[in-house]
Amino acid sequence: MNAQQYEKVKSSKGFIAALDQSGGSTPKALSLYGIKPEEYSGDQQMFDLMHAMRTRIVNSPAFNGDRVLAAILFEQTMDREISGRGTADYLWSVKRVVPFVKVDKGLADEADGVQLMKPMPDLEALLARAKAKGVFGTKMRSVIKRADAKGIESVVAQQFTIAKQILAAGLMPIVEPEVSIDATDKESAERGRDARRGDHRSSPLYPRGIAGGGGPVAGRMSASGPGSRRGGRHHRRAQRRGVGPRGRRAVPGGGGHHPGDADRRGRPRHALVGAVHRGGVATDRSGGGSGTAACRDQITIRGEHPP
Repeated sequence: MNAQQYEKVKSSKGFIAALDQSGGSTPKALSLYGIKPEEYSGDQQMFDLMHAMRTRIVNSPAFNGDRVLAAILFEQTMDREISGRGTADYLWSVKRVVPFVKVDKGLADEADGVQLMKPMPDLEALLARAKAKGVFGTKMRSVIKRADAKGIESVVAQQFTIAKQILAAGLMPIVEPEVSIDATDKESAERGRDARRGDHRSSPLYPRGIAGGGGPVAGRMSASGPGSRRGGRHHRRAQRRGVGPRGRRAVPGGGGHHPGDADRRGRPRHALVGAVHRGGVATDRSGGGSGTAACRDQITIRGEHPP
């Protein structure tokens, strides 16, 4: 594991840019970018266009390690090149942005109020390939839709079981048992998730962490973020539990919120990392908005809340 990347993820401020749209979400992302489905034919051309869009975002002078802490890549993006270099190598060597890769294969059907991750039969091979390409860590997402104790336990157990496998492969996992913003009992679901996550944190997984004894990056803390009163308390409590010294960090997510509101909720406060930003593609051709804004005419990173 790259010691400089580890220290940056552990201690630095900035946003995590989510560049990991997969096949299902790519058409919508391209539409926001200004390329409609009728303008391309087949998956190969769609992914070529998507990579060209991501390349423009990454090549923006404002996309750099001073304000973008890390980037989460789609597997195909990891396997491609930017400006003649492997994507992960380019992100770190040129931009000083720490590369992560999305490893989950999507969500299973809902059961017990949750959606587990689908099986990942090729995970070991993907982890080995990612490590060889200079990727630092991984991201995987499951969803909690209501406060069902059995379902929440299954989600958290799956996340931490796979996190252990990822750590053993020499990569740092982002653990993301996300509570849906549409959950009618969201606060209760978050409390249940956090209690189960605390149980797993006391397991042998954390003492066996890599690079100075650090356990996994603590996953996205839903959309409350440090910008809200409850979110601020939640993040400060996370700090007192050891965020930073052992390599665990709380990552607020803007999931489902309007980009402006997601920015407000995900500002890098309390020495934490900023929100995971997937809403980085905007139709505003003047480059307005915040976070990472990209359109066919202009790309700009606003840095409204610089680290």
